[in-house]
Amino acid sequence: MQKTLEKYLPERAVPLCMELIKANSVNLKIVDQRVTRHGDYSRLPNGSHKITVNASLNKYRFLMTLVHEIAHLVAFEKYGRLIKPHGLEWKRTFQTLMLPFIRPEVYPPKVLPLIANHFRNPSASSDTDAKLSLALKNYDVQSKDTNYVFELPIGSIFRIHNGRIFKKLNKKVKRYECAELATGKVYLFQPNAEVELIKD
Repeated sequence: MQKTLEKYLPERAVPLCMELIKANSVNLKIVDQRVTRHGDYSRLPNGSHKITVNASLNKYRFLMTLVHEIAHLVAFEKYGRLIKPHGLEWKRTFQTLMLPFIRPEVYPPKVLPLIANHFRNPSASSDTDAKLSLALKNYDVQSKDTNYVFELPIGSIFRIHNGRIFKKLNKKVKRYECAELATGKVYLFQPNAEVELIKD
């Protein structure tokens, strides 16, 4: 397992992640890309714990996702299965487990302040923290066809991962209104949503 993790994690994070995996009897599976989620935690009928993390994540997001999912396991074990999945107990657990990783030996200096700020009150997904998400995306292997919604001019036509096509409308506080061309329905997009530009 250690050799495998060395491919996916920052080097200095590997020993501590190995400790967390062993201490919590985690059955870790690294899986192909899923668009809707970076990782997942489930308790199997035999009582063991299964965590999946997307193989396509860059090492900094992989680390945060792995610890996020281990935090679910630890919070459920400590507080019971009736707690909210991303409630206060999980947030506190996630903060505690993540703290040893928020250091310059693990995260790049540009990302560190954004991570520290995010972990004052971690959200269910780091993607909803636009500044942190964009900073982490700098370490992704980017496709040349990828654009972010915030970069596109108003009126641009773009395609999302499942083939649906939208037109960018106005900004609403933090997110952008975009109309689906096929239905005319208006949806809100995060500024850092990755899309394929068709026409600007």
